[in-house]
Amino acid sequence: MKKNLLGMNLQFFAAQNFPETNLQTQTSLGNFVEKSVDYSYRFADDLTGFLDALGITRQFSVQEGFKIKQYGKPEVDLKDGNVPEGDIIPLSKVTPKEVSEKEIILKKYRKATSAEAIQRFGLDQAVNITDEALVKEIQKGVRDSLFGTIQAGQATPNLNDTNGLQGALATAWGALNTVFEDDAVRVVAFANPMDVAQALADKEITLETQFGLNYYTSATGTVVFSTTQVAIGSIYATAPENLQLAFIPANGEAGRAFGLTADSTGFMGMKHFLHDESATQQTLIMSGILIFPERVDGVVKVPLINLEG
Repeated sequence: MKKNLLGMNLQFFAAQNFPETNLQTQTSLGNFVEKSVDYSYRFADDLTGFLDALGITRQFSVQEGFKIKQYGKPEVDLKDGNVPEGDIIPLSKVTPKEVSEKEIILKKYRKATSAEAIQRFGLDQAVNITDEALVKEIQKGVRDSLFGTIQAGQATPNLNDTNGLQGALATAWGALNTVFEDDAVRVVAFANPMDVAQALADKEITLETQFGLNYYTSATGTVVFSTTQVAIGSIYATAPENLQLAFIPANGEAGRAFGLTADSTGFMGMKHFLHDESATQQTLIMSGILIFPERVDGVVKVPLINLEG
């Protein structure tokens, strides 16, 4: 018998089978995809509930870099409609008054969970805690953007003094029905939690929650959102018909290129993946959402003056 001069265990190589036992396959890591689907669906569901509470019905998808134009009250040059038979009808002209322009961009977020954190708390626990916090901050960014556009677009600062929150809501209703005089408008208002708390102190009103905000519907049908983004002592209000949502679909070209998981709305795309070089489990999120008032003169600011104090 010839001696194995290299000292190798040839039997070991001959008996080895592939794939190896305990190989981490796509099936065993499938919970990553399920996790992405779950968060994308919940984000879209929460945002849809928020839009319903706001009363927003106009939504449209746009491309990266799309310019959003905001307008004031259009100027109308209405010609005399008393035109003799057979005469040329004079042209009336409507000129939109452009006030500002905003660009909608696709925002990208990435988070990494270390091997040490996974080892200490477990995969699901470590990733879920940080994912939850990340998504809540993204939601907050959408809300802050809305309040920023609402307050920046305010064009009616000198309304009559009012008697507390209820008086301010009544004044806002009257002002908005003047701005949108040809439409029967509803009102959605934003107030500081301290002002809301005082107004609710002696009333049996149930607060509801959507997209991280508390709100209630007053007896007049006005939906009042509570937010610290509005300073104590005043409210901002507009008509739901004046609010629009523009978004860059996360299930579009960029989402497909990077393998993002999104629901049918495309409001947010998410992906979980392993990064071996840093021994981290990473989360990638893309979303581009802008809620804005189409007419800036359709936003009113009303002071809360307590005449009893």
